[in-house]
Amino acid sequence: MAAIRVILTILFVICCIVFTITVLMQEGKSAGLGSISGMAETYWGKNKGRSVEGRLEKLTGILAVAYFVIAIILNLNF
Repeated sequence: MAAIRVILTILFVICCIVFTITVLMQEGKSAGLGSISGMAETYWGKNKGRSVEGRLEKLTGILAVAYFVIAIILNLNF
C-alpha cells in the first residue's frame, strides 16, 4: 500500500505542476474592444475547440478533475 501512496503522490505533484502551467498559458476571457464591434465571432471564435486555446481549456478541465480525484484518494486511509 505504501508503494501506491508514493506513486499517487508523484502523480499528484506532476498534475499540480502541469495544471498550473496550463492555467498560466491560457489567454484572458475579455475580448477587449473587438467584442463591441462584433469581431468576436470570427473563424477562430467559431472553431475554438480545435485551436490551441480550446485544447488548453479541455486539458485544464481534465487536470482539475484528476487533481481532485487524486487528492480525495490520498486523503483516504487505506
